[in-house]
Amino acid sequence: MNETVKRALSGTVYIVLLLASILYSTESFLILFGVFLVITLYEFCNLIHVKKPFPLIFGLLIYTGIILLSNYRSESEAFLTETFQREFSLTFDLQTLNLVLLAITIVVAIKCILFLFYDSIQSVSISSKYLYLLGYIILPFIFITKISFGVKEYNPKIIIGLFILIWTNDTFAYIVGKSIGKHKLFERISPKKTIEGFIGGIVFAIFAGFLISKFLIQANPKFSQKSILIWCSIALIVGIMGTIGDLIESKFKRIAGVKDSGKIMPGHGGILDRLDSVIFVAPFVFLFYQILYYVS
Repeated sequence: MNETVKRALSGTVYIVLLLASILYSTESFLILFGVFLVITLYEFCNLIHVKKPFPLIFGLLIYTGIILLSNYRSESEAFLTETFQREFSLTFDLQTLNLVLLAITIVVAIKCILFLFYDSIQSVSISSKYLYLLGYIILPFIFITKISFGVKEYNPKIIIGLFILIWTNDTFAYIVGKSIGKHKLFERISPKKTIEGFIGGIVFAIFAGFLISKFLIQANPKFSQKSILIWCSIALIVGIMGTIGDLIESKFKRIAGVKDSGKIMPGHGGILDRLDSVIFVAPFVFLFYQILYYVS
């Protein structure tokens, strides 16, 4: 089969599966990203040469546990109360948990950025490998699910909007870079990326953020200006952090000596190749949400 056809077919299946799970129900969305987490962990373990059983089990347990506590808290509390017959009390503070997890993830993200920009770092220590597994892979998947719940309840438009921004940034960064790109952005890691493409991707992502706020989210007219500002700000975060996330994954692949993180998607590579931007963006978008919450 022609490579372009294979790429188009696998990309279509991925998008349909993603949108269907997001729109169908909360549970289908959480299950799909749980599956994506397992596949991504498997691929990342291959990249950094770590034995897979422990990271896979640990990652799935952390993801499932935090999802249950965060999104089904009342049921979890009732279950624990009944199970332990009130011998233990659940003094769990969800907001504190979110902030602790966010702090860990941001620290690891900074470590990833240093790892990207320091040329002298051409290998990954054992301790760093497990730190990356936690803060670069596992916790960002949790923040993807947290973002989708917005302020009160599950809102599929939020996560769809985020993916639209990422796809818009990636697509127009490629188109603009291919058309007028002359200055390399980070040649030693990703020779094809250009500064012109990077700026073009951000500009079109911000325009997409404007359209999302006006037509997809359909905010109350009373808050429309605020909605536009929020989504354009998220688009800016996506353009900058999404590009950095893509470069970080490229460095891991360069050190591992491979072109793709996996082969599950013909013509596209692995799930990590498809989600490298969103997993790096998600914690920063969640941080942006927290700042908005405290300011308002």
